[in-house]
Amino acid sequence: MSLNQVVLIGRLTKDPELRYTPSGVAVAQFTLAVDRPFANQNGEREADFIPVVVWKAVAENVANYVKKGHKVAVTGRIQVRSYENNEGRRVYVTEVVGQNVQFLTTPSNGASSQNENSNNRQKSTNNQGTNSAGDGWNISDDDLPF
Repeated sequence: MSLNQVVLIGRLTKDPELRYTPSGVAVAQFTLAVDRPFANQNGEREADFIPVVVWKAVAENVANYVKKGHKVAVTGRIQVRSYENNEGRRVYVTEVVGQNVQFLTTPSNGASSQNENSNNRQKSTNNQGTNSAGDGWNISDDDLPF
């Protein structure tokens, strides 16, 4: 038995980037700033900047309702992938594949998006019963935008 489960709460460092694969599957990427639970030697709090990728309806909802600075909770799994860069070197990328994203920013605590105000009841979105590329979505590596 193996387990690969991640739970993160943090703020987006910039607006999500939404793209579509050639076959029309939505994919969004964003970076989540997650505060560390302790201060450094100077007494300052530090954060980790964690790349997150979400697919399908989750990607579209995140792109439509979440902006830079918004707080979200992400559950998913860690994935390591690799590709060959322009110089012919193998590059490894570690990221979280988000399966559920809960929107924690509300209009009363900083959201300014008109869409978010009109859709306040849309608090979370998930890919329940689905997985990322290669785990049942019938998406080939050629379809991936990265």
